[in-house]
Amino acid sequence: LLLCGFTEGDTPALAKKMCDKVCKLRVFPDENGKTNQSLADVKGNILCVSQFTLYASVKEGNRPSFTSCMKADDARVLYGQFFADLKEKIPTLQGGVFQADMVVSLENDGPFTLILDSQELFSK
Repeated sequence: LLLCGFTEGDTPALAKKMCDKVCKLRVFPDENGKTNQSLADVKGNILCVSQFTLYASVKEGNRPSFTSCMKADDARVLYGQFFADLKEKIPTLQGGVFQADMVVSLENDGPFTLILDSQELFSK
């Protein structure tokens, strides 16, 4: 399950870099139990769901603020491009419906969950 959110300033080039990063991450165990294999190595799949709430802030007050989330119209376009980039690499990719209420269940079966922040990964 890949929850994907965008913030103001994110670009198509940055989304492409994130797509490449996701696909190349060695997060699956090899024959020795070491996290040495990528999604392609294990012939894995992704369910990619847009999730603007990833950029919610609770720094001030008790109600989440979504002011740092990319505007919905812009995020829809960028999510579409990100999804298309992933689909080129993962033909069996599945996705959610942008800006829809969805029920998604997740059962973790592994040693960790990752947060990939483009600003952390690619800022100078």
